[in-house]
Amino acid sequence: MAQTSIGKKVPAFALPATGAGRVRLSGLKGKYVVLYFYPKDDTPGCTLEGQDFRDQIRKFHARNTVVLGVSRDSLKSHENFAAKYKLPFLLLADEDERLCTLFDVIRMKNMYGKQVRGIERSTFLIDDKGVLRREWRKVKVAGHVLEVLQAIQELQSGAQ
Repeated sequence: MAQTSIGKKVPAFALPATGAGRVRLSGLKGKYVVLYFYPKDDTPGCTLEGQDFRDQIRKFHARNTVVLGVSRDSLKSHENFAAKYKLPFLLLADEDERLCTLFDVIRMKNMYGKQVRGIERSTFLIDDKGVLRREWRKVKVAGHVLEVLQAIQELQSGAQ
């Protein structure tokens, strides 16, 4: 499967999701999609990021935007994480790393002095026609969600 690039249509994908069976990109046509990749459920940075998206979800919905979180964790892990922090958006289980590979977010990282393969915190903005419009890599959690909201607003303002 080819990797994504800005200005190009995102290839079709479908993944198991919390409370929804499977989510297909084709089923989200007509909506903007924020796809955020995070390393692991219930870890400090990932929890803060999820809570930030949760706390701003009404603003995303007001902008016709769906938020989807993605990690390699299992659906059961995602369900527990979403319930614990009352996350009002779907979490996608990418256990076989297909979506991670499509968006090129798997990296070698240092963890406690050891090299490990993991997800580099990244966010992607897909427009209502399925075209990738923005990407943020090596995301720092603080302020990121507001930056994404601003980008959606700018994109939608320019599109009208």
